[in-house]
Amino acid sequence: MNKHDVLILQRSFGMVEPIAETAAALFYGRLFELDPSLRPLFKSDLKSQGEKLMSSLKLVVMGLDTPEKIVPAVRSLGQRHAGYGVQAQHYDTVGAALLWTLEKGLGEAYTREVESAWVGAFGLLSGLMQEAAQQPV
Repeated sequence: MNKHDVLILQRSFGMVEPIAETAAALFYGRLFELDPSLRPLFKSDLKSQGEKLMSSLKLVVMGLDTPEKIVPAVRSLGQRHAGYGVQAQHYDTVGAALLWTLEKGLGEAYTREVESAWVGAFGLLSGLMQEAAQQPV
């Protein structure tokens, strides 16, 4: 990720943050629409889950300036997700739901450049998570 992409991610997330609760609800609604079999993986209430999602996204996006600080947390997240039953193919569905949510939440601010930055970041981060999920804890 280059500095320009990091700035795009941080600015666009900054526009989503004020509507975090709505964005989280959109995300989970879309996720379960794309793959209803994922619903049982979420044991807690979705409001609480949405808060965790937005908190994790903020931590990662704001930490992209110093990747050495967030990589261990991202790897740990991947290991935890594997323990919850998340499989490699689920990451594509999550990515699609995330991009859809960003498009809805950002409206006209969701440009090709914004989409490209998010696709790149999600690919990088989900790759780290999946790699960590394969490692012994």
